[in-house]
Amino acid sequence: MMRNIGKLLLVLLLVPFMAFADKITIKNDAPEIYIVKPGDTLWDISNMFLDRPWLWPELWRNNVQLVNPHLIYPGDELRLRYNEQGEPEVEVVRQPPKPVIHISPSGEKVAKMPAPIPTLPWDVIAPYVQNNWVMSEDDYDALPYVLGNQDGYMQYSPGDFLLSHGNVFNPGDKPVIIRRQSMLMDKNGDELGIQVRHVADAKVEPSSSANDYVTLTTSNFEVRRGDKLMSAPPQQEQALPLVSADQQRGFIIESLEQHSLLGKYNVVVLDLGESDVQPGTIMGIYEKGPNIIDKSSPSYANEGNKVTNFLFGDEMEQPAVKTGQLVVFQVFDKVSYALITESAKIIRKGAIVAHP
Repeated sequence: MMRNIGKLLLVLLLVPFMAFADKITIKNDAPEIYIVKPGDTLWDISNMFLDRPWLWPELWRNNVQLVNPHLIYPGDELRLRYNEQGEPEVEVVRQPPKPVIHISPSGEKVAKMPAPIPTLPWDVIAPYVQNNWVMSEDDYDALPYVLGNQDGYMQYSPGDFLLSHGNVFNPGDKPVIIRRQSMLMDKNGDELGIQVRHVADAKVEPSSSANDYVTLTTSNFEVRRGDKLMSAPPQQEQALPLVSADQQRGFIIESLEQHSLLGKYNVVVLDLGESDVQPGTIMGIYEKGPNIIDKSSPSYANEGNKVTNFLFGDEMEQPAVKTGQLVVFQVFDKVSYALITESAKIIRKGAIVAHP
C-alpha cells in the first residue's frame, strides 16, 4: 500500500512540470476597451486581459498592421472582441504618433517619437541591468586593473586621475570599473561564474605610457586599487518577447538583494544560462515541502531520530506546489537574472523553476 502511495506522489511531483497546451482564457473583469497610458507595462496590460500573460501575441492574430505585438505605445486603443469561431482577439486602434519636443543642451528643439511601453517595470529592473553582471573567473582575472594615482591615495572618487595596469583602451573610450562580489554556485557546488558590481565609470585619457590613464567620471562606490576595468556592456532593449518555458527546469540559486525571504519584484539568479532561456521567458516557481515519515507518530524527515525513522516508517516525498511566477530579463553564459512577478507565499533560495 505504501509503495503505491509513493508512486502516486511521484506522479504528482511530475505534474507541475509537464508541458500542457496553453489555452487563451480572458479574465472575467477584462476591459472591453483600454487606452494605453504612459507608465503602463506590457506585463500589466497582459495580466489585465489574460490569466496566462505570455499568450498575449495570440490575441493579435488579425492585426496585420502590427509587426511586433510586444511593441505597444501610449495612446493605443485596445478593443476586446470575439471572432466567428468564438475566439478572443484584441484590435488595436493606433492614432498617428505625435512627436515629443525636447530641448537639447544647445537650446535647439529636437523632435523624438514616443517609445513603446516596457515589458516589465523598468525602474525596478534597470539598476540590475546597469550595475550587475556575471562572467567567468578567467575573464575577470584577465581584465586590466587600477594601480593608483599620483597622490598616493588608496580610494578614489569622481575627478581623480588614475593609472591602470595594461594598455587595452583607446583615448576617449568610456570603460566601467567593476569589483568582484561573489561566486555563484549551483546546488551541486559547481561554479557558474563570478558576479561583479558596477563601481564607477571612467574616461580614457591620451597617454604615451605603456599603461592606460583614466579619469573617474561618476561612481556608485569609492574605487579601490585592484578594481577591474572593462568595456561597458551594451544597453539592453526594454521590449522583451514574452515566451513560456517548456521543458526547462532549474533552481533559484541566489537573490541579488542578498535577502533570504523573497517576494514580488525581488530579483533572483537562476542556474539557467543562454542555452536554456532567453530574456522574456516566463517560468513558474515551485517549492517542495519536507519528506514525511509515515509511522504511528508521523514526523518530517528532517526531524527526529533518523535510525528510528528508517526502521519504523516509510518516507514519503511531497509534490512540488506552485508558489509564484517570474520573468527572465537578462541572460549570461551559465546563469540568468529574473524578476519575481507573482508570489502566493514567501519564496526561498533553492525553489524550483519550470513551466508556468
